[in-house]
Amino acid sequence: MLCFGLAAQADEVSICYNYDCAVTAKVDLRAYQLRAARRLLLRAMDTVEERKAISLVIGLFEVAAGRQTPTWADKGRNVNDDGVDGRMDCIDESANATAYLHLLEGRGWLKYHRVLEPVKRAPILVNDHWAARIVEKKTGREFAVDSWFFDNGQPAFVVLLEEWRDGAEPNEE
Repeated sequence: MLCFGLAAQADEVSICYNYDCAVTAKVDLRAYQLRAARRLLLRAMDTVEERKAISLVIGLFEVAAGRQTPTWADKGRNVNDDGVDGRMDCIDESANATAYLHLLEGRGWLKYHRVLEPVKRAPILVNDHWAARIVEKKTGREFAVDSWFFDNGQPAFVVLLEEWRDGAEPNEE
């Protein structure tokens, strides 16, 4: 495990895309991208700030992946991306966000949260929806980390797991 004081080095992460993780690719997160992620997370002084930083880092890593794969073309909510190379459904998004979160956790950069396996909700019998999941270390409260709602590179939606399971979605502004 690396200490906060050590320089971040490039790291490779496996991601997937084209719905249902049909295609996998290795993404090289560069040292400067990892330094930016580390800075965002180090600034977090509590659980709320760390979740905001996690949201931003997911977007940052998606931009990095989009420069190396066709995922730059992904549109939020599976809108206008039918048949587009690089499209991502919620299965792809949850797998990728979980991979990014494991990288952060493995480097010791998550102070207030642990990474759990992705979680599924089924608001309608045949309409499953997946998200990455984190848990607060002190309280055990779980949160969904859902980047599916937005175009590639946007911050992820992070919300209490119970609210997400009840169908919570980000406010459209």
